Amino acid sequence: MHVGKKTKDVFDNDSANTGNRLLIQSGVPHDRFAEDAGYFQKSIPLRHPLIFYLGHTAPFFVNKLVLAKLLPERIDPRMESIFAVGVDEMSWDDLDEDHYDWPTVAEVMDYRAKVRATVLELIETLPLSLPINWESPWWPIVMGVEHERIHLETSSVLIRQHDLAMVRPQPEGAPIRETGEAPENELITVPAGTVSIGKPYDDAYYGCDNEYGEDEAEVDEFRASQYLVSNQEFLAFVEAGGYQEDRFWSEEGCAWRQFAKARHPTFWRWQNGWHLRLMTEEVEMPWDWPVEVNYHEAKAFCEWKREETGIKEVDNDPANANLHLDHGASSCPASATSTRKAKRCNPMPTTKATGC
Repeated sequence: MHVGKKTKDVFDNDSANTGNRLLIQSGVPHDRFAEDAGYFQKSIPLRHPLIFYLGHTAPFFVNKLVLAKLLPERIDPRMESIFAVGVDEMSWDDLDEDHYDWPTVAEVMDYRAKVRATVLELIETLPLSLPINWESPWWPIVMGVEHERIHLETSSVLIRQHDLAMVRPQPEGAPIRETGEAPENELITVPAGTVSIGKPYDDAYYGCDNEYGEDEAEVDEFRASQYLVSNQEFLAFVEAGGYQEDRFWSEEGCAWRQFAKARHPTFWRWQNGWHLRLMTEEVEMPWDWPVEVNYHEAKAFCEWKREETGIKEVDNDPANANLHLDHGASSCPASATSTRKAKRCNPMPTTKATGC
């Protein structure tokens, strides 16, 4: 397929299927919310309301294209000012919603449509020569597409943290229903060797600037868990009071835990038994799915596990994520993620599925 047509198809498909999946063009699916009010309610204190994420990816295209002199002027300076910055707020940032005059959902959707039409016109008319690299006028377009895919992941997590009454299930975004008994986990030996990281400058796929270059490191033999740590395995840490024991947590981890008032993983819910919050519903806990935690929780669990087992060192087991929700809008059983035999179906994006 011609590269220009393929790029157009990817962009157009992602932009048009608002009702069919987590929309890449918007970063937030418009019809997942029961009413527009859901866009103006925060999912968590350290993030803007979802109206910000609905609008954010479109100005990214505009700002990059203006900078690259591919657009002579901005499409809507007000929108591009409101939505350009503010994705990863910190506790000291201005999160007072009284300081923000958000546009309506209809206004944002109209703006997104204008940006979409502009980008499609550029895709149709820009001269194309391969390879597409940093010097290519196509680079900001490819960057924008990648940026949209990033927000597919971040928005999916924020929606998962949103008020359940404000979202509604979509048949096209159904979770994986497979669950069963959690596997018995064991540590397996990974032999010593040389690890090479980095992306060559002539790589065929887009990369962020900090991915390029080369580095090698000698890694000593270590042990890693055969499977990702399941909800069942992590439950032992929760029931042992691991969230209350400072000795398992780093200084930064303790600060996060106290700020978040965390007593268990973010998506666990207690309703006469443990349940798991998915995108638009809560289900009985699938004990064989990988537990979804952040770095601080994963590290604390590993410290606890080291104390329990007497192991000197533990390391996180890297695994491919369920990128773009290609395999379902949820995790899948931990037994599908064996270190010995990698499979495509792995944890939800942007959360830490831990393996020690």
